[in-house]
Amino acid sequence: MATNTPFGQRLGLVLEGGAMRGIYTAGVLDVFLEAGIMPDVVVGVSAGALHGCSYVAGQKGRSIRYYRKYRSDKHFMGLYSLLTTGDVVGTKFCYEDIPLRLDPFNEAAFEKAPVDFYVTVTNVRTGKPEYILCDELKVGSKMDVIRAGASMPLCSKMVEWNGNLYLDGGVSDSIPYAKMKDFGCRKSIVVLTQPAGYLKQPAAMAPFEAMYRKYPAFVEAMRGRDQMYNTEVCAVEQAAKQGDVFLIRPSKLLHVGRME
Repeated sequence: MATNTPFGQRLGLVLEGGAMRGIYTAGVLDVFLEAGIMPDVVVGVSAGALHGCSYVAGQKGRSIRYYRKYRSDKHFMGLYSLLTTGDVVGTKFCYEDIPLRLDPFNEAAFEKAPVDFYVTVTNVRTGKPEYILCDELKVGSKMDVIRAGASMPLCSKMVEWNGNLYLDGGVSDSIPYAKMKDFGCRKSIVVLTQPAGYLKQPAAMAPFEAMYRKYPAFVEAMRGRDQMYNTEVCAVEQAAKQGDVFLIRPSKLLHVGRME
């Protein structure tokens, strides 16, 4: 269900990714549910979208619960899944078995929530970000979009959806605060998964150049990712000083690997 708040007066929520660091975001969102905080627009990036959909559905504790229960299952995430499916995150287990059967996603509650929910994805052919509105998509298609936005380069297969190829949204727009004005937001809450002072370093490009040689625009997006990320952090910090953003982030570095 779309938000009823007038365009230009909406409250936005931006959820950075970060793989397993995203469990920090899940905890923040559970506190929001306890406090009755629900914005008009949510934009999730990678793991931020995974946890954001449970939040919009009002399913407090769901993300942390299934992470705890299934994190050691070989079908959930890891080398077994990568070798047997080509995806480090088990596609069928994580995007079908869990949301449909093992720990069901409340699609009805999600659709009733007066929130516009967007998933940030990177178009592999153009190297540009896209923001897919998920409110009225069926649960299977919704999970395909979320999977596309969370499919990390090198260790995930490209996801085909609606005639396009997609990978992790964080490659092209890690913290899409600037996009929130296009969605009618006057102010935003931004949840990051890295502490103050963190700077992303340039990636070693050889593996990306080899694997994605047919997609030069995507390679260039990867090449500029560190600069893009650091620029976006500075913009968010400045907006927070001006009172346009309420910034939430860890007080110290989270010593959690991307695959832990």
